Amino acid sequence: MASLTLSDPVVQSYIVYSAVLALKLLSVSTLTTLTRMAKGIFSNPEDATLFRGKVKYDDGTIERVRRAHLNDLENIPAFWLLGALYLTTGPVAAVATNLFRVYTVFRVIHTIVYAVVPLPQPSRAIAYAVPYLIKWYMGIQVVLYYITAV
Repeated sequence: MASLTLSDPVVQSYIVYSAVLALKLLSVSTLTTLTRMAKGIFSNPEDATLFRGKVKYDDGTIERVRRAHLNDLENIPAFWLLGALYLTTGPVAAVATNLFRVYTVFRVIHTIVYAVVPLPQPSRAIAYAVPYLIKWYMGIQVVLYYITAV
């Protein structure tokens, strides 16, 4: 197992991109709120009363943003876990950093083409598939590295 220290550039890279992804996750949550406020549509009666809006559960724009947020919640935690485990395999710094970077960039692109400026397929599929394959790559590398320990 590789020795991990905070001074290791690969660990620092993982930390930076993990933080960017956490901020992105918070941003999409905020985007949902801002979209609700702009449209005056809320999912709870007390919010609708406070902001003089209406309760509605099926607004297409709001649901699209919520689905993008849910997609992040389904995918980013797996990156955090697999990325942290991948660090323990002692990956080549340039490879690991580029995996973290590309993953993050494509997750941002995914949100943009899904919730901000919806584009026709295959834009969202590509923006989803690249990070998905990166997670698989990191996971397989971890399994291959540690398989002999079993």
